[in-house]
Amino acid sequence: MLDPSSSEEESEELVEEESGKEPLAPAAARLSPSRPGESPGPGGGGGGGGGLQPGGRAGGAARPASPSPSVASEKEKDELERLQREEEERKRKLQLYVFVMRCIAYPFNAKQPTDMARRQQKISKQQLQTIKDRFQAFLNGETQIVADEAFINAVQSYYEVFLKSDRVARMVQSGGCSANDSREVFKKHIEKRVRSLPEIDGLSKETVLSSWMAKFDAIYRGEEDPRKQQARMTASAASELILSKEQLYEMFQNILGIKKFEHQLLYNACQLDNPDEQAAQIRRELDGRLQMAEQIAKERKFPKFVSKEMENMYIEELKSSVNLLMANLESMPVSKGGSEFKLQKLKRSHNTSIIDMGEENENQLSKSDVVLSFSLEVVIMEVQGLKSLAPNRIVYCTMEVEGGEKLQTDQAEASKPTWGTQGDFTTTHALPAVKVKLFTESTGVLALEDKELGRVVLHPTPNSPKQSEWHKMTVSKNCPDQDLKIKLAVRMDKPQNMKHSGYLWAIGKNVWKRWKKRFFVLVQVSQYTFAMCSYREKKAEPQELLQLDGYTVDYTDPQPGLEGGRAFFNAVKEGDTVIFASDDEQDRILWVQAMYRATGQSHKPVPPTQVQKLNAKGGNVPQLDAPISQFSGLKDADRAQKHGMDEFISSNPCNFDHASLFEMVQRLTLDHRLNDSYSCLGWFSPGQVFVLDEYCARNGVRGCHRHLCYLRDLLERAENGAMIDPTLLHYSFAFCASHVHGNSHHMAELLGGSQPSTDGEGGKVSQSSAAEVETKKDSKKESKKRKDSKSQPNPEPKRPDGIGTVTVDEKERFEEIKERLRVLLENQITHFRYCFPFGRPEGALKATLSLLERVLMKDIVTPVPQEEVKTVIRKCLEQAALVNYTRLSEYAKIEENQKDAENVGRLVTPAKKLEDTIRLAELVIEVLQQNEEHHAEGKEAFAWWSDLMVEHAETFLSLFAVDMDAALEVQPPDTWDSFPLFQLLNDFLRSDYNLCNGKFHKHLQDLFAPLVVRYVDLMESSIAQSIHRGFERESWEPVNNGSGTSEDLFWKLDALQTFIRDLHWPEEEFGKHLEQRLKLMASDMIESCVKRTRIAFEVKLQKTSRSTDFRVPQSICTMFNVMVDAKAQSTKLCSMEMGQEHQYHSKIDELIEETVKEMITLLVAKFVTILEGVLAKLSRYDEGTLFSSFLSFTVKAASKYVDVPKPGMDVADAYVTFVRHSQDVLRDKVNEEMYIERLFDQWYTSSMNVVCTWLTDRMDLQLHIYQLKTLIRIVKKTYRDFRLQGVLDSTLNSKTYETIRNRLTVEEATASVSEGGGLQGITMKDSDEEDEEDD
Repeated sequence: MLDPSSSEEESEELVEEESGKEPLAPAAARLSPSRPGESPGPGGGGGGGGGLQPGGRAGGAARPASPSPSVASEKEKDELERLQREEEERKRKLQLYVFVMRCIAYPFNAKQPTDMARRQQKISKQQLQTIKDRFQAFLNGETQIVADEAFINAVQSYYEVFLKSDRVARMVQSGGCSANDSREVFKKHIEKRVRSLPEIDGLSKETVLSSWMAKFDAIYRGEEDPRKQQARMTASAASELILSKEQLYEMFQNILGIKKFEHQLLYNACQLDNPDEQAAQIRRELDGRLQMAEQIAKERKFPKFVSKEMENMYIEELKSSVNLLMANLESMPVSKGGSEFKLQKLKRSHNTSIIDMGEENENQLSKSDVVLSFSLEVVIMEVQGLKSLAPNRIVYCTMEVEGGEKLQTDQAEASKPTWGTQGDFTTTHALPAVKVKLFTESTGVLALEDKELGRVVLHPTPNSPKQSEWHKMTVSKNCPDQDLKIKLAVRMDKPQNMKHSGYLWAIGKNVWKRWKKRFFVLVQVSQYTFAMCSYREKKAEPQELLQLDGYTVDYTDPQPGLEGGRAFFNAVKEGDTVIFASDDEQDRILWVQAMYRATGQSHKPVPPTQVQKLNAKGGNVPQLDAPISQFSGLKDADRAQKHGMDEFISSNPCNFDHASLFEMVQRLTLDHRLNDSYSCLGWFSPGQVFVLDEYCARNGVRGCHRHLCYLRDLLERAENGAMIDPTLLHYSFAFCASHVHGNSHHMAELLGGSQPSTDGEGGKVSQSSAAEVETKKDSKKESKKRKDSKSQPNPEPKRPDGIGTVTVDEKERFEEIKERLRVLLENQITHFRYCFPFGRPEGALKATLSLLERVLMKDIVTPVPQEEVKTVIRKCLEQAALVNYTRLSEYAKIEENQKDAENVGRLVTPAKKLEDTIRLAELVIEVLQQNEEHHAEGKEAFAWWSDLMVEHAETFLSLFAVDMDAALEVQPPDTWDSFPLFQLLNDFLRSDYNLCNGKFHKHLQDLFAPLVVRYVDLMESSIAQSIHRGFERESWEPVNNGSGTSEDLFWKLDALQTFIRDLHWPEEEFGKHLEQRLKLMASDMIESCVKRTRIAFEVKLQKTSRSTDFRVPQSICTMFNVMVDAKAQSTKLCSMEMGQEHQYHSKIDELIEETVKEMITLLVAKFVTILEGVLAKLSRYDEGTLFSSFLSFTVKAASKYVDVPKPGMDVADAYVTFVRHSQDVLRDKVNEEMYIERLFDQWYTSSMNVVCTWLTDRMDLQLHIYQLKTLIRIVKKTYRDFRLQGVLDSTLNSKTYETIRNRLTVEEATASVSEGGGLQGITMKDSDEEDEEDD
């Protein structure tokens, strides 16, 4: 605590005189002294309570007019008026800053809330561009962040959809986009992607999600050091929570445009660092407000209320609000750390109109009520004058405060008696006795106590010097050292509740009845209780006391007949006068100043020295309420006067229209808040809430006025594009509605009983997180509560701030703001995609819907019918569909293609129109998906929100349908480029439960059903023609699994069915019809293909050779493969998914099997024909024929001269070669093993049958040796070859084969006997030589 003489604590006091001539104006008619056109007069006493005009700035408020209107130009007049307006505005802000400073310096109603939601740092345009660049760099691979393809795709989508969105740019411009918003949007964006990823063992989806978010943070942060960012965020978060007084001063300097030096001047002149002065200022203000209430009641100058009965209630409200403030002030602690004594609030005599006078006697102080506690520090430094003691004798000191404990210093030698020992004491005596004694140790054997050398007794006061001083000690007569001195420092700290002390002369009527000098202490017992107490030495209780309540202190002239004292002053009350006198002028000023603060009087005493000084300068009588300053503070007062600050410092707050001043400071604070670095959405910071709460409470600003101004300011910002939290609007609107309609039952439920205490007028409704939560309650629950509250008895209308009066102005302004708010909310719902982009701010749409329901209510009791709310929102969403589609069309450049430089002067082709429509359809789907993803929260407010959103989507799609129909109409006939459009839209619509088979979906089906039918008809005709033309020109070269024609056919059929299947036709009946028709078409086409192949197969065989020179051509194998492929394709193309619809598949399968059987039969017949040709050649050697005899004779004759080849082996070898080649070709070229096995079985069986028949025909003839050899070769080779080809033994070893084998074996034996080895090694027996020969 600074010493009272410090110049920093108080500033110089100006002269004032009480002026009872001019009555105070009522609250509703008060004007600010800074308003244009109200220049204070030379005396400074205008209607606004302005002070003295500063000497150097007299022209600022009243500039000289132009010499002549004809000379001054219009421009100069405008400039002059502008400068005057600016000067008035500057003065008004300075005056307002004085009031704000006092609220910050000594708050006693409000505190900075700690439960408000923390606001996030907002993103600026430059930061948004930086973030875009960082994500673009990641996508370009310019960062070191490792990521998989899925994450890169997610970032790409986020970059394209969110960061590059014009809605995000608008959100940034509105100040509502924070880093947390962008992070939450990305998190929501990737959650579905991560959930759709396949499961990986050992890697949970939560781990993937966390990893992706960490990578996102790394991209978002860029190259910044995360530690620096964290430190910056921590500092900003701390400043967002609680601010010191210095930070609050600086903030409001910026808000009101106050310069630093102006703040310093005002701070010092207003003595903001002196809590006593600030508390006294508050007491004076409250007294002034009570007097004003009395004056309003007396003169009947009331504001215009909605009811005449409210006038008396208004006066009671004014008085009760002041009483509440007094109670708040009374509850403030007087002393810190000590025992706090608080009395019930003491009433002043001039407040008797509203106070029961019977209470006064009960509140009188007694001596025991005044408790003081002093801290003393006694420091013993050294002793001088010890000459009689031996140098080595031990000396020490003791110290004690009368009635307290005794302390002792360390021992020292008499040659060097220094200590520097400090003793700390606590006492309740205002004039304590401090005893310090000097001892030496007794050397006598029988001595019981040490010898006292000397002592000193001091009576310190809080005003005593704090530095160490020499004191002469009292010694005994027989002590040789009579000149002992001791150096002591005694510091006595005054307690917080002691405001001043010192010696005064005094005489009074009821106390201090003799004129004598006494020690006085001015004690503050509580905020409203002060006592002037006189004390005697060593006494804890005052001897006499004077309770200062109701007294007025002032300077006075010396009183004749009173001896003692030089500077006189007195304290006067009805029926009592107490005269005081001090020994010097400065002490008198300090006493008067302290007592002036204690009495709470409106009259401010001015020292006679200053009156003389001002009169010497020719000044006028100073204005009321000039502050007192001590002599050492004249410099601050002079500086304040020099810079024109005195009128703001000395102005009486009761003479100002605080409603308009608060309106101004709240508006400027909101501007400052919206322009800071936080995404506040209109919510004030805790420090701003604290100052505004304190201002309202201290200066009697009505809560309804406060919130009406707040709503108006918020609406203006929202209408100009700023993002404002609808929860905040809801909160203020609910407050005003409850006030105007006069029923607080619902408001109490809405606020959950957590309404903070208020001054009754200030409307101290803190913007706490609890308020945010409560106003977000479901509107249906609110409606139910309103119904319940309607049934409750409500005998008296009450308001949320305790104010029962409602002015006509408040009601009119409320109705106006209610209408503006309704228009704004409907506009926001209409533009919900742009006002709440990507569902940000979180919960804003839900809060907007709930607020709209509240605004539509006629009062706070009767709930609005849900159908009415639904009708309003439906209308908004219908308009929203038009707004959204119009903007989407402009974005897609469908309606304004002429803006493209390339399209200038050119017609838009149908293909380009269709391309643009498909692009627009993609955007339409994206919009609808975003609506579902980001704007579905409305169903939390209303269960039927989802139904309205479905209607909105249908309306939105119907607008798109117009452009889609127009684009399809200009397409040339029989073009199918529009099917991708159908697929795109249908895939989206069929997956949406609400839109599937809806109005637009059915329109889409009706539009494309004829196209699909026409397309299938044309495809059927085209495929049929391609089959006809293809088989006419077919070369039967192998192509994949068949021929060129068959491959083309099967591809077309499969492509057509795949295309129709991918359409996913939503109508089940038509979808079945399409499937059935395509299966039937495929069956018919494959049947045609099979039949044409069968015909071509037969024709091809007929054209081939019948000799052993025949080789199976490639075309024969290709035809077989066509059959194989047809069978495989028929399974896919002709089978229906429905159980009973397998008939097409079974029919075509039967046809294919039958055809393959016929083809095998034809080919085997061909092979048999060739074998029959070989046997026909052997028939020429039949026994008994002329040709046979001739051949035998010729061979025998020739064999005598040359080596004749084995007869008939060339024929056998040619046939065996033919068989083997045919087997190899068929085995290699035909794709179906089953068909090959069937063919080989039939071929082998037929061949054996032919040989057997031939032999049977020659049963009675002996085979010619050449016939025998040839047959043995053919039969054995055929048997071996077919066995190698996999023909089963059961088939190989048939009865036919056994018959042939037996016959040839018999013939071989016969020939061996008759010919004598003429077979030349050919035998039916198996042998290794024959195997080698085969090889």
